[in-house]
This record gives sequence, C-alpha cells and structure tokens, in this order.
Amino acid sequence: MSPQPDHGETSYRGSGKLTSKVALVTGADSGIGRAVALAFAREGADVAVGYLDEDDDANETARLVKEAGRRALLVRADISKDGECAEIVRRTVEAFGGIDVLVNNAAFQGKAVSSFEELDDARITKTLMTNVGGLFNMTRHALPHMKAGGAIINTASINAYQPKPSIIDYGVTKGAIVTFTKGLAQELAKRGIRVNAVAPGPVWTPLIAQSFKGEEVAKFGSNNPMGRPAQPAEVAPAYVFLASDDSRFVNAEVLGVTGGGILG
Repeated sequence: MSPQPDHGETSYRGSGKLTSKVALVTGADSGIGRAVALAFAREGADVAVGYLDEDDDANETARLVKEAGRRALLVRADISKDGECAEIVRRTVEAFGGIDVLVNNAAFQGKAVSSFEELDDARITKTLMTNVGGLFNMTRHALPHMKAGGAIINTASINAYQPKPSIIDYGVTKGAIVTFTKGLAQELAKRGIRVNAVAPGPVWTPLIAQSFKGEEVAKFGSNNPMGRPAQPAEVAPAYVFLASDDSRFVNAEVLGVTGGGILG
C-alpha cells in the first residue's frame, strides 16, 4: 500500500499494562491486527499471531513482537474452519500455557459490488463463515483455557451501524458481532471474563486495497468528520484498554474509534 500503514512501529510506548499476559490475536499479520499485536507486546504480553496465508506479513508481526522482548507464536490457519480454530488454540496453549486475552479480529471483506444481485452464495458463505463462524468457534475453543480476569475483544465496525450497500455482506457480519458481544458478555461476567468490541471507522489497511478500486481507494475516509482514515496505530490503544485492568468494570460495550462517525 502507498503510503504504508502506520502500526505504531516508531510511536507506541508501552507501560506494563499487560505484563506476563498471553494474547491470541487473529488476523494479526497486518492492519489492525498487527498494530494490536505490537501494542500488546510492548505492554508486556506474549502474542500468538493468527493469520491465513500471508507468511511474509505474519513474520514481520512476529519480528515486532520479539523486538519488544516478548515471545511470538505464528499460527497459520483458516478460521472459517472449526478444526483450524481448535488448532490455533491448541498450539497457543501448548506454547504459552493458557490464554488471557482473545482478540477476534480476522475478517473477510470482499470486493465492492454495484448491485445486491452480484453477491453470490459462495461470497456470502465465505463472509459469514469467516466473520461469524470463526468468531463462534475461536471463542468456544479458547474459553476452557481462560480464567477469571480474562478478556475477549471482538472487532466490529461502523458498518454495523452505517452499512455500505456495496459490501452489505460484511456489514451484516459486523452487526452480528455486536449482538454476539453483548449477549456473551452477560453469561461470562459470572466467570470473571469480560467481552467487549471495538468498532473502527475507516482505517487504512490492506482490506481497503482488496475491496475497492482506483479513486475509491484514493478518497477512502475523506467523508469522515476528520477528513481521513485512521491509521492502525490509532485504533490499537482501544484494544489495550479493553484487555487491561483499566477496563475491569467495562463489559458488553462497543467502543467506537470512528473519528466522529456516529454509532447508532
């Protein structure tokens, strides 16, 4: 991408908020996931880097985690498949002994379409099984290895509230993530595990180049109240807050990082 996204490589400064924690972050090879992995590591956490197939990108995330003095585990898996979700969790627990923070961040966003009828069954199934099926399965497999004080953080989107017709399948899944977050949080509160979500507005990540073309990419985020998209580094601190004891009485919430875009 040009310009390259800022993941906080030169700007993020940790303060020990996640010392000795173990975090599992899906979709951690690039974009928001990489920024979160970097921030968590600089806050003192070991990080399992879940990713689909972008080996070079994932290795760069792992390098940043190790550069921060923490352990990194690379786990290549397709979260749309239940067995591979189980394998991500198994390898994380085997390497680190448990899971304190689960970040369900991986998502599929297809190319923008000009009409609803262009969304075929294969596209809809892939979007739903990755963004919603993966959410259910990752959480189901991780929970037996989480203790009181743990946190689950899901990546929602402003698209849950202001869905774009051109990527309506993606928006529908983000709405489901909001519902999932609010519902599961009520059950897990009695186990001492908090469930929250971050809803970013426009963020400069590889998903943008993947989904849009030409002028749409060039103008991406320009209609935001701040006149630009966020950088991943500007979103990651919200995840640090929700993962840390600073948010110990925050549960079932959706934290907007939208630059002024309205959730609701």
